[in-house]
Amino acid sequence: MRRFSIITSPALWVGVFFTALLFGMPQLAPAFEWSFPGVSPPVFERGSFFALWLSHAGLVLAASGAATVLGMVLAIFVTRPAGRDFRSLVSTLAAVGQTFPPAAVLALAVPALGFGPRPTIVALFLYGLLPIIENAIAGFEGVPAATREAARGMGLSPWQLLRDVDLPLAAPVILAGVRVSVTIAIGTATIGSTVGALTLGTPIFDGLAGNKLPFVIQGAVLVALFAILTDMLFARLERWLQLPGTQPAV
Repeated sequence: MRRFSIITSPALWVGVFFTALLFGMPQLAPAFEWSFPGVSPPVFERGSFFALWLSHAGLVLAASGAATVLGMVLAIFVTRPAGRDFRSLVSTLAAVGQTFPPAAVLALAVPALGFGPRPTIVALFLYGLLPIIENAIAGFEGVPAATREAARGMGLSPWQLLRDVDLPLAAPVILAGVRVSVTIAIGTATIGSTVGALTLGTPIFDGLAGNKLPFVIQGAVLVALFAILTDMLFARLERWLQLPGTQPAV
């Protein structure tokens, strides 16, 4: 039964389809040539789609990883007695970071950081902070006070309380924020190609510049499948964290 459920998993088939297109897009050249006569070449050739995906995923991983670490640190700080007065300030700063359009952040970052992946990482980092901070704060504040009191009564130190009670119980809510942040970053990272970063957005912008619609379709489909697959994997992880027995008993 378990093997059957794995085989029928939508995430598995989306992953298979995504991988097939990632490596097999050049084999679809006759289909694109037939659909779009006069466009040459019919498939993006300036770089392999796998290499573009690796670069794209690396940008998202670097930015989302940094945003997760900082977001968690700030959320832990403002939900402890010593940092409660800073909660509104932290939320406001995170919200301001997301209100700046990524294109504007790129425009401001390029003069200081130059062209390439670094401005893109900065833009994704700022854009991804808010959902992580807000969800982490909500997760920590959602831990029942009675559970904390019971843990203190058992002699747990503040560090042990955070490690053994707060983090495990808040994990599903925190992960939901990371899921939103990463999914947004996957789509937003495409604009990094406008400042010289290699992403799955490179075929899209090359297609727009050269009036080659097949390039736009190829890049857009791969970005969409990448985002959908990542979201599905996060959803499975969230469900696993919420299963009975995966949370600590105090």
